[in-house]
Parts: sequence; C-alpha cells; structure tokens
Amino acid sequence: MVEVKTAGEVQAMRAAGQVVARILAATRAEAKAGMALAELDEMARGVLAEAGATSPFLGYQPGFAPIPFPAVICTSVNDAALHGIPGRYRLAAGDLLSVDCGAVLDGWAGDAAISFTIGPPDPADARLIATAGEALRAGIAAAVPGGRVGDISAAIGAAGRAGGYGICTDFGGHGVGRAMHEDPHIPNEGRRGRGPRLVPGLVLAIRRPGQLRDRRGRLDDPQRRRQPRGSRRAHRGDHRRWPADLDAALTHAHRWRSVLVRSAQ
Repeated sequence: MVEVKTAGEVQAMRAAGQVVARILAATRAEAKAGMALAELDEMARGVLAEAGATSPFLGYQPGFAPIPFPAVICTSVNDAALHGIPGRYRLAAGDLLSVDCGAVLDGWAGDAAISFTIGPPDPADARLIATAGEALRAGIAAAVPGGRVGDISAAIGAAGRAGGYGICTDFGGHGVGRAMHEDPHIPNEGRRGRGPRLVPGLVLAIRRPGQLRDRRGRLDDPQRRRQPRGSRRAHRGDHRRWPADLDAALTHAHRWRSVLVRSAQ
C-alpha cells in the first residue's frame, strides 16, 4: 500500500535523513587505503548511537538471505554490486567503494547511498560515477506530481544506456517512511506513463546502480550481488518527496541528497 505523508511527518523524516547524511559524510571522509570495511561499520554504529537512532539494516533478512544482515552499512567494493557485508577486507588505493546506509529515528526511516574511490579515480571509474549521478538526476527530474513511476524508471534507464552501461533490473528504488522499504517499487527500467501515479506527499528512495560491460551480475553469496569479473559498478541513492507547499532539504550528503519539491514545479 502506498502511504502519503503529511508535512509534519516529512519534518520528522528529515531528522532520520540527517543521521544518514552524517554517516555517509563520515565514511567518505575516513575511508582510506589500509582501513578494514568493518572499521567503517563501527564508525557508522557510533554515529547512530550518538544520534539516538537505530539501523534498519542490522538484522534485516529478506527472503533470499539465509541469515540476518550483520552490519549497519552495506559496503560494496569494485565488482560487488550491492549489499556487501563489511568485514576484514582492507581498502586499497583505487578501490571503488559504495556505501549504503539507513537510520530509524522516532519511528521514521532514512535510506541513501554514495559511491567514491579511495584516492583519485581512474578515468573509467570517474565516468562510471558521473554516469550514475546523471541517471539519478534524470530520475529525480522525472519525478513530478501527476507523473508515473514508469517515468522515473524510463529516465534512469535511458541515462544509463546513454553512458554506455547496462542496467541492473534485479533491484531498484522504493518508497520510504515508517519502514525502510515501502510501496511503490521503482524499477531501473520502465515505460513512461506506466505504474502508480506520483502524488503530493509521496516519499521515494530513487536509486541508480550502474554496471559496466554486462547487463547481469551473479549472486556469489546470499547477500551480495557481484558483477562479471573485471567490471565495476556505482550506486547512488536519493529521496524525493512531492509535498503541497514545502521546499527544504531532508538530507544532504555531498552530491547525494533528499529534497522536497513544490507540487507546482
């Protein structure tokens, strides 16, 4: 069921989104060559505790996962597409790292992701990250009151293909609010004019995973999607809401942010 939020509920969601933004900013600032992914998870736990928030990731167990997720962030390196578990792996210069995290504060969830390299990116990684950003912005631009979910999906897919990348269709965006995952689902491919209508008060997490060389990854463990060998991927996530009369930031984390747009726009 699609849940429409009131202005007051969106104000409450903003606080959870700000916690997510702080986690993403901290991980990007602290991630260095030689650091173990588990250390980033510990740092994220500290930010959550300081804010009085909890993690919607920790203990989460979708149907395909045999065990509950054991961390508060997902850390996916290089060809790991998403849902990587932070462990003993130590980052190396040139690694492409995606960090996905969420927070629940006062009963409201926030969820976002960023991708960046450890040290200066090589040209291919820089282009991949830039294309993922273009696809995210295209999806946001298509998210207007009166439109359809398919408009967002079509815009994301078109931007990804224009950059020369395949489209991950196994996962996508979703609603967010009282729970981390709410209706509607937002595929990364779709047709304009199809799907649920976008109405004022709807909050969506718009995501764009980008992948190189092939259109499908392989599932090499129950939690993590991995790209074909030698491929890289980038992931950006954002929230978008269509309120009747609000225009303010829900979260802000570098170039990945959640914003409110006026329904007149």
